[in-house]
Amino acid sequence: ALEQASRLLFLHKFDVQRCHLDTVSDGENGNVTHLRLLVTPIDHGVATKEFFSRLKRELRRSKWLDPSTMDLVFERYPWLGVRRGEIITAFCSLMHPIMAKVSPLAYSKVNILETITKKRYIDHAALIANLFLDKFDPEKLINGEEFVKRKEDLIKAIDSDVEDTTASELLYKMIDIVEHTLRTNIYLYDRYSLGLRLDPRVMVSEGEGERELPYGVLFAHGRRFNAYHVRFRDISRGGMRLVTPSSPEQYALESAHHYDECYGLAFAQQLKNKDIPEGGSKAVNLINVHGLSDVGKNFVMRKSVKAFTDTILDLVVDTEETREKVVDYLGKKEILYLGPDEQVTPGDINWIIRRAEYRGYDTPAAFMSSKPRAGINHKEFGVTSEGVNVYLDVAIRHVLGIDPTKQSFTVKMTGGPDGDVAGNEIKILIREYGENVKIVGIADHSGCAEDPNGLDHEELLRLVNSEMSISNFDKSKLGADGAVHHVNTEEGVKARNSMHNRLEADAFVPAGGRPNTIDIHNYKHFLRDDGSPSSPLIIEGANLFVTNEARQALFDEANVIIVKDSSANKGGVITSSYEICAAMMLTEEEFFQNKAAIVQEVLSKVRDLAKMEATLLFREFENYGGSLPLVSQVISNTINVATDALSVALDNLSKEDRAELLPLFRDHLPKTLAALSFDNVNERVPDQYIKNAIASCLASKLVYKEGTKFIEAQPKEKLANIALQYVLKEKEVAMLKEALASVNMPQQEKDSIIKLLDAGGARTALGKF
Repeated sequence: ALEQASRLLFLHKFDVQRCHLDTVSDGENGNVTHLRLLVTPIDHGVATKEFFSRLKRELRRSKWLDPSTMDLVFERYPWLGVRRGEIITAFCSLMHPIMAKVSPLAYSKVNILETITKKRYIDHAALIANLFLDKFDPEKLINGEEFVKRKEDLIKAIDSDVEDTTASELLYKMIDIVEHTLRTNIYLYDRYSLGLRLDPRVMVSEGEGERELPYGVLFAHGRRFNAYHVRFRDISRGGMRLVTPSSPEQYALESAHHYDECYGLAFAQQLKNKDIPEGGSKAVNLINVHGLSDVGKNFVMRKSVKAFTDTILDLVVDTEETREKVVDYLGKKEILYLGPDEQVTPGDINWIIRRAEYRGYDTPAAFMSSKPRAGINHKEFGVTSEGVNVYLDVAIRHVLGIDPTKQSFTVKMTGGPDGDVAGNEIKILIREYGENVKIVGIADHSGCAEDPNGLDHEELLRLVNSEMSISNFDKSKLGADGAVHHVNTEEGVKARNSMHNRLEADAFVPAGGRPNTIDIHNYKHFLRDDGSPSSPLIIEGANLFVTNEARQALFDEANVIIVKDSSANKGGVITSSYEICAAMMLTEEEFFQNKAAIVQEVLSKVRDLAKMEATLLFREFENYGGSLPLVSQVISNTINVATDALSVALDNLSKEDRAELLPLFRDHLPKTLAALSFDNVNERVPDQYIKNAIASCLASKLVYKEGTKFIEAQPKEKLANIALQYVLKEKEVAMLKEALASVNMPQQEKDSIIKLLDAGGARTALGKF
């Protein structure tokens, strides 16, 4: 703090005569640094009120500036000023994952910053920063014509003055970023980092293959971190994860695919969120912790969470301050929800909720899921693993012809006993199948344990309950051929990294590990010498563990049946969605008093939705062929297409007609939650959320019941009307079943008629086949 303040004061021609630095305890928040400086102007000039206002603002900003920004504006080019320097370093960070796809070497992270900030090109970069500042200056907005003219003038100047192709392409991209930024917090006084709400088209690289464009992208650039939030629908939810590479080289690699990782996770979430009102999103905060102690690393991580969260709030809250200082080219209110992911702590969650309330977010309790008291902790209740195990159960029966409740089977896993998905999956496997399940291998960050006769169940449960990693497995509990490997030896690292490929098992459950562990370059390691797979079945409890290309190659070459992550581990997102509903519909005390009942009902909902999709997944796979991941994606896409069509159609319905569809939303909710508060749903839940809830509930109901081919066969322009008519026909079928109850006929015949009505009554009544 002292160094930063002194450098800034020197920049503004002040000499520090005396300083006092104190630290004051702030309880659970840590310490507050109190710095007092006695300064005198070097040139004895008279500073204006405007000058001191700027100095005050920059002093407050200095604690949140990235070292690259401080070096640029304090050491190399003091004339730039803090705002322009911050814009330039932010744009350099933002460009890296875009331009690295064009040329990883020419557009490395280091090269981009070095190129843009060369003396030869810094003037051009400064003029681009000026255009950005003027576009979003609330006191002197430039009109569209002036913006276009200035943009064209900048391009002409670069064309005539910059011979180096790498430099010119980077400068053009900076102009592109200015044009595609729709909101920024650059003029907010107390911002924690620089935030941009981007038109997603700016993230498309030259020559990149076609893929679905997100609904929105947020980018934040702050002290030691860069972060993306990607979402695929207007109202979306998804977790925030922290990525902390251990070396500068690893940090540069992570930066190069930072956006793609966030995009891939958000897209997987979009496929996964098919059963809930929120679309898919993800936030990935890439933090530079190189050279820090463990205490320093934790401090920077917590600070980065706060800075990123507050920057998101800068760009989405509607307050007097944001209306005054944030120029809005988007023109619509945005609603998004977060959840915890890798390295986010309960303390982070509590701070985020408090901050959302302080900043005026409409539903602060719903802004972040998995709250310690008023939430449903995923790890405590095993919500993700409950769904994973349903898919494992159905898959074992369909693919292997094994009844796991009666016959023995083997499983290998990645993710440790102390992990959320892996730890709970161990508990559920033992709970559901007892001695029938033999867990032959587990690998996590600490090492791996393996035993062809199955790892001891009691010892595994001890590790789970004690939240201990697999390297703590008691070797005395191993069989004659068992082993425990630690990563503190080269042999142990090799054993851990190869466990998921080496060991043979009926099923492999990746329930932890980094994305893209199995890819198109290494998938053959999963195969034995004769070309057969080490496991014929993979249930993806972890996101993106296997790449799309590797999934297809494993199926084509070895007939490996893979239940994709967007199906297998959707239990967590379903739970978080219910938590969002509860946060909007109940007070914290109401939820807490009824938490036990609500949690059990949520778990039942998770299992039911998993069973419905798993049943449809294997039915369509067996009837129509194709790889299982493709069938899974078809199911997700079909539900999402139907949801989008219905969402548009519902905009055109009267309130009275839409109210007729509210029972769909009520039936979707846990019974206790609905009983307590559904009568007040219109007062407590945003209208847009209710509309999305009705649309998603009807779409998933229709697809799970009738299948994807039925939806695909309908003309897109008629799909919404058919779905709405389907609801009416279901009511007619229900009336027929009720009338049948009073008919005098054998019960067996009644049951057969009811079964036929349930199976195809509504569809037949529609006249659609």
